[in-house]
Amino acid sequence: MSATISASAMRGNAGPRYKHLAPEGTPYETITVEKLTPIIGAEIGGVDLGNPSNRQMDEIHRALAENLVIFFRDQHLTPEQHLAFGRQFGELHIHPAAPHEPGHPELMIIRTEKNSSRANGEGWHSDVSCDPEPPMGSILYLKEVPPVGGDTLFASMYAAYEALSDRMKAYLEGLTAIHDGEHVYRGLYADLGVADKPSYPRAEHPVIRTHPVTGKKALFVNRGFTVRINGIPRDESDGILRYLFDLAEHPLFQCRFRWRANSIAFWDNRCVQHRAMWDYWPHTRYGNRVTIKGERPV
Repeated sequence: MSATISASAMRGNAGPRYKHLAPEGTPYETITVEKLTPIIGAEIGGVDLGNPSNRQMDEIHRALAENLVIFFRDQHLTPEQHLAFGRQFGELHIHPAAPHEPGHPELMIIRTEKNSSRANGEGWHSDVSCDPEPPMGSILYLKEVPPVGGDTLFASMYAAYEALSDRMKAYLEGLTAIHDGEHVYRGLYADLGVADKPSYPRAEHPVIRTHPVTGKKALFVNRGFTVRINGIPRDESDGILRYLFDLAEHPLFQCRFRWRANSIAFWDNRCVQHRAMWDYWPHTRYGNRVTIKGERPV
């Protein structure tokens, strides 16, 4: 099915905001914020993430809420500083399947090279949405990047929700869907020497979730993990999910980040999906991801 994109979705209208977030448009005092598109993405400047001030951290929190994914250039973090920055946003999440740096289970390895059989994040997804409490956000720090290619695409699930017709919003409200990690993770990292676990996470989440910080509604199904809408016939579920996946991946809802070495992307998994492009073979792309625990979607 094709989607007609509403003007409000393209404008990225701000919904109700909690009182600790400054009104949108309030000037930033300790960081610079340059938007990539009107609805998603911004590059942040004027801050060393290895030693941010308390006021800068407050403004980074706000920039993430307003822009959904934020980017930083020319950062030089130790593993300990990367982990410490993540902990400013909550307790850290340990990936159920992926390899990690020795001694740092919260520091996921992201590495693709000429002998790799696959690349991390090739399809559209929200990180580990199969967990009962999916991650709040992910902080990816790339230290080695290909000379060209290797961009990451990000899409706003606020905009996807706003593009739905009123009838479709009413139909989806209250429905839940199954997110399953089994078909994603089993055997995924075998070529890296990572043994499979007896089982992988599986959870039921609302199709439409309300963001706990902004109060805005977002579409919360993704092609990577969501396998079934509950309470409706299988063929109906398959048809609705195909439509929602296509809508979520609409180019009008996206921004695209071109990596340079020592860049960081920090995205909010509660309202963002992303996809990494593997268009740089035989070159290497390497870094680490720190992921922050989230809450059960409502």
